[in-house]
Amino acid sequence: MDIINILPDSIANQIAAGEVVDRPAGAVKELLENSLDAGASQIDLVVKDAGRTLIQVVDNGCGMSDSDARLCFERHATSKIHRTDDLFAIHTMGFRGEALASIAAIAQVELRTRQPEGELGTEVVIEGSRIVSQHPSACKAGTSISVKNLFFNVPARRNFLKKDSIEFGHIEEVFRRVALIHPDVAFSLTSGGKVVYSLPAGSMLGRIAGLFGAGYKEKLFAVREQTDLATVSGFVSRPEFMRRTRGEQYLFVNGRFIKHAGLSTAVERAYEQLLPERCHPCFFIGLQVDPSRIDINIHPTKTEVKFVDENALFLILRSAVKRALGQFALATELSFDTPQEFNIGPAPRDATFDMPQVSYNPHYNPFHATGSRAAQTAAPSTPTAAMREEEQSMLTVEQTAETTAGHGNGACVQVQGRYIVAPISSGLALIDQQRAHERVIYDRLMNQAVSAGSQTLLFPMQCSFSAADAELLAELLPDLRQCGFEMTAIGQSVFVVTAVPAGTDGEGVNAMLERLLADYKGSTMQKYARRSESLCLSLARQMAVRPGTELRQEQMQQLVADLFSCPMAGVSPSGKRIMTIVKPEEMLK
Repeated sequence: MDIINILPDSIANQIAAGEVVDRPAGAVKELLENSLDAGASQIDLVVKDAGRTLIQVVDNGCGMSDSDARLCFERHATSKIHRTDDLFAIHTMGFRGEALASIAAIAQVELRTRQPEGELGTEVVIEGSRIVSQHPSACKAGTSISVKNLFFNVPARRNFLKKDSIEFGHIEEVFRRVALIHPDVAFSLTSGGKVVYSLPAGSMLGRIAGLFGAGYKEKLFAVREQTDLATVSGFVSRPEFMRRTRGEQYLFVNGRFIKHAGLSTAVERAYEQLLPERCHPCFFIGLQVDPSRIDINIHPTKTEVKFVDENALFLILRSAVKRALGQFALATELSFDTPQEFNIGPAPRDATFDMPQVSYNPHYNPFHATGSRAAQTAAPSTPTAAMREEEQSMLTVEQTAETTAGHGNGACVQVQGRYIVAPISSGLALIDQQRAHERVIYDRLMNQAVSAGSQTLLFPMQCSFSAADAELLAELLPDLRQCGFEMTAIGQSVFVVTAVPAGTDGEGVNAMLERLLADYKGSTMQKYARRSESLCLSLARQMAVRPGTELRQEQMQQLVADLFSCPMAGVSPSGKRIMTIVKPEEMLK
């Protein structure tokens, strides 16, 4: 018997949909790219229930005729290519003719479209690859396509979807990738009736600020390079605004977002000796390359690209970024239009003023201090890299010695700017100062009822974030207040911070909150069950003293005393070993 048979179109479409549309974000990507290929200048994306219930894309592009509106849902039906040679001269986002057929195979789709010169448009309703109806419709010029009940006929795929917050995060990331490289097109994203992004047409820098926050305008350098092989344009971050993750790295080729380890490495190589270890830059870079020199027909998602001149592009990109870093790092920013910060008006006619008096101690000797004065002016004892000295607790050497009497006797020694050697009753303790300080700060933050939780800022600080980060920050506000932050939202993505955790430098609040959010979103925080523990751990890492920081004698002794008062003095909050104890018999050997 013959056992080979040709699959029906409905099954073949569902198989293809597994590659093209693996989650709601996949359908969003394909629909947005189709709108761009249609020449739209305004694209609106509406989602409901993270795309499960509804994905709608409305554009003002060229529209389709009645026959094209029906034919576009057929497999391998496309207007982008006509012969084999067209594969090596692709200037459009889509070309395979699989997207709409795949979406229609696993969802209920309604399409309304009208060409600008037509009086009436057409409406097509299709369900599971089967056309339910097609009839004339009065609609706007352009195309509106609604994808409802995604995976309604593939329940196994629907069950594998994550919770709404995760799926919407993927949709938002796809939206950012498409909107970033097309700043000349206006975009909007609405989720559950709430406008998340409303981006007018403008410049690339303005689009970055609209997506990630207005503060990014001050964090980026422009990159411009033109060669016979490629044209490079975009923005890279200043070295001081590095990230612990690679989340904000966007690379585009001919207007298409790609993932290419080699070119991403080229950008990071340009930052050699400028960034600390395990830190990464942010970049938003687009390349224009001859389409005949690249192959994008590798995978249906079209994010993988092969280059004929990969080594040369690597060198071009690295040198372009290096040149931008060197050029802008040496530039001096001068502003001759600085506004007056203190505008003091004229005094009233009847105002009287007292002559200022100068008081001083003629017997003061800076080289001689009494015991009481020494107790008042002793150096701060808690070693925090970002803490101001006048905000640290004052503690004398004598007081510190009394505190550590049960654990150590004598002076401590700092080794290699990283370790503290402290004499204790059972020998010598070799302590990692950074891990020890993380443990002390973490325990203090987790036990706010015992310690002073917050310090009020003299001047409230205004911090701006991207729409996604602002939404996450609003969700974390109760936990951040428990850690010592006091902040309120004054806009869609702007917060005013009035208080920070005790021992924190108020000048770096915005960067600290950005790192908190990055740590919370990163994989390192997934193993912690409670959000408050994750946030306290991230804060402790940021506030802890760094390797290479020189500590005074009283600071080291106080740190040792605080460490031994912690319930788990042997391990850091991350589970790493803090100290090694060398016993007297081991010293004798």
